[in-house]
Amino acid sequence: MEFLASKGNYIRYFKRPLLLFLICLIVLVCTDQDYYSLLGVSKEASSREIRQAFKKLALKLHPDKNQNDPNAHENFLKINRAYEVLKDEDLRKKYDKYGEKGLEDQQQGGRYESWHFYRYDFGIYDDDPEIITLDRGEFDAAVNSGELWFVNFYSPRCSHCHDLAPTWREFAKEMDGVIRIGAVNCGDNRMLCRIKGINSYPSLYVFKTGMQPVKYYGDRSKESLKNFAMQYVTSTVTELWAGNFVNAIETSFASGVGWLITFCAERGAFLHLKLKNTFLWICFVFTTAYFPPGATINNKEKGGVLFLNSLDAREIYQEVMKHLPDFEIISAASLEDRLAHHRWLLFFQFGEGDKSNVQEFKKLKFLLKDEHIQVGKFDCLSSPTVCNKLYVYQPCLAVFKGKGTGDYEIHHGKKILYDIVAFAKESVNSHVITLGPQNFPDKDKEPWLVDFFAPWCPPCRALLPELRKASKHLYGQLKFGTLDCTVHEGLCNMHNIRAYPTTVVFNQSDVHEYEGHHSAEQILEFIEDLRNPSVVSLTPETFAELVQRRKREEIWMVDFYAPWCGPCQALMPEWKKMARMLNGLISVGSVDCQKYYSFCHQESVRGYPEIRLFPQKSNTAHQYYSYNGWHRDAYSLRGWGLGYLPQVSVDLTPQSFTEKVLNGKDHWVIDFYAPWCGPCQNFAPEFEMLARAVKGKVKAGKVDCQAYGHTCQTADIRAYPTVKFYPYQGTKVSVTGGQILYIINEKIWLCFLKNKPYQTISIISGTLSD
Repeated sequence: MEFLASKGNYIRYFKRPLLLFLICLIVLVCTDQDYYSLLGVSKEASSREIRQAFKKLALKLHPDKNQNDPNAHENFLKINRAYEVLKDEDLRKKYDKYGEKGLEDQQQGGRYESWHFYRYDFGIYDDDPEIITLDRGEFDAAVNSGELWFVNFYSPRCSHCHDLAPTWREFAKEMDGVIRIGAVNCGDNRMLCRIKGINSYPSLYVFKTGMQPVKYYGDRSKESLKNFAMQYVTSTVTELWAGNFVNAIETSFASGVGWLITFCAERGAFLHLKLKNTFLWICFVFTTAYFPPGATINNKEKGGVLFLNSLDAREIYQEVMKHLPDFEIISAASLEDRLAHHRWLLFFQFGEGDKSNVQEFKKLKFLLKDEHIQVGKFDCLSSPTVCNKLYVYQPCLAVFKGKGTGDYEIHHGKKILYDIVAFAKESVNSHVITLGPQNFPDKDKEPWLVDFFAPWCPPCRALLPELRKASKHLYGQLKFGTLDCTVHEGLCNMHNIRAYPTTVVFNQSDVHEYEGHHSAEQILEFIEDLRNPSVVSLTPETFAELVQRRKREEIWMVDFYAPWCGPCQALMPEWKKMARMLNGLISVGSVDCQKYYSFCHQESVRGYPEIRLFPQKSNTAHQYYSYNGWHRDAYSLRGWGLGYLPQVSVDLTPQSFTEKVLNGKDHWVIDFYAPWCGPCQNFAPEFEMLARAVKGKVKAGKVDCQAYGHTCQTADIRAYPTVKFYPYQGTKVSVTGGQILYIINEKIWLCFLKNKPYQTISIISGTLSD
């Protein structure tokens, strides 16, 4: 009995912590709420909708407004984390595909701003419908659409930007319909603003296809902004009189061009109306209309003539657009022939009552004229067989590339003019087609890149323009297609598609999934890596042969991973990119620990991914170093690996600097640094790369400015790191920025040091002889 009692007590004692553990586990699972649900948005939410939802929650849940709630900080961190992930295109894709596991090496959302910031500084223009907020993914499409854009690049922390905001809103309302008014938040789009050369806020630029962006330098009044913008509005005003009136109108009939005419009692009135911009809309008119001499303005239609009684530019524009002819309707009988000989942008509608078209789309005929794209409509109710064959089951639009119904692409972007124009121009000049069961490349002998996507998925829509760019570079080598998984669910399930977008390369029996960023450059790198792999797939046998029995001077970096591991999947594209950057310096491999579990266990691999560096041979054959860094991007990993290369540069003292550099007979490139300087530490492996590149032509040295301050002061060093090139004979030249300029055999080499926060690098250069 005593034994049973003690056993019962033991069981009760054991159950308590177990029950407590299960309760904690349930709490953890329940609180791991979906990011979209946390913000109260759908998975197809746009960036603007995500910002608006987050702002509403931030103002309500911010700890500044909930100081008596002990959980306010934790609650706010949750929604802040959700916002930071979903606003970023690449992180959003990882989250959609792998959930939280795919973000384990990302720490967004740990810091947040004051309530005042979210109330007054956050999302300045999100509630202004006349102002289009542009992000990195849609900026180029917008400003290259053929429309005139006036864009405000701003920072939410800039007081001058806030001072301008009320004027910019009023300006946007007044110019609505004349030009597009945009805004770019450089706080959220730093890379875009850096690429566009934005270095002060607010910066106002006019963008127009065919001309360089023009910066506005005037005062920030509404009238000044209007006068500046109107310089770039293309308009044609012709003064007509009795002698040329009839001839001009009749001549226009032959070409299908219409006239918008303002009749004036005298020349003074004509000039007055011209100054009021009455004529700026003529460039948009493409209907046939006849205005007889002496007609009166009474807002009635007589004999095909529309009479207006308004001098307001917007009212005239809206009325004229309403009366322009609709697009040509293409019949089923003529469809194949029409599409085989011309490029077309077709609107697919379902019956006459379909309201998918808007008046503004009538500009498409003009905006796509230079690309030789015709615009028309097709009624799917009149011929459902045709639409079913094209996988068109709802109102949409598609580009046909002049090769019949087999070569086309359906538009999945925003139903707004600039997005449609950009899509049409990109699509006709690219080689991406819409796929379905009939043309899916299951057994095709040629390699295909297939993008499995869902139209509601924003990262999917952002990837499509990049696929079009990549397809132009790989034409004749790789075919590109897209498959809508909301339409072809069975086909997507057959290929085990679980997240969108999933991009796969089919090369006969070989299937390779793309895991990189949404950029044409990354896609091209991925394809190049398939052709010439930069990472060696290691087996236990090849690991022993290549890594453990490596040559004495050889260095290896190895990634031990599991295919099911989210962080491993996120690491793989960065790992391949790093391998290409290290080509010839360090060998790079990977081991599949799901396939070779016993081997990884034998090598004491306890978690994934496990990154190890095997240095040049020493007395210990199996010695290695594990990577414990926080960042797993290609540049961080590359910098870590380069740190284990043997030093090529020479550490100089004041004496050796004078003897060898100043008074010697060799060319020298010198890195002046301080040990405590973070950018200097980041730059150190880059300098070793430079030292290797110029080895045999130029000697490389380093001077510690903390230890030898007088030497650096004498060399006029004012910032760290500073690189100087001392030729044996030559003159001094200075260069700033993240660039190192050196001259070999009378040629200039330019090394771009990407994504590094370097200080000014000054250079002394001259001419080298053989």
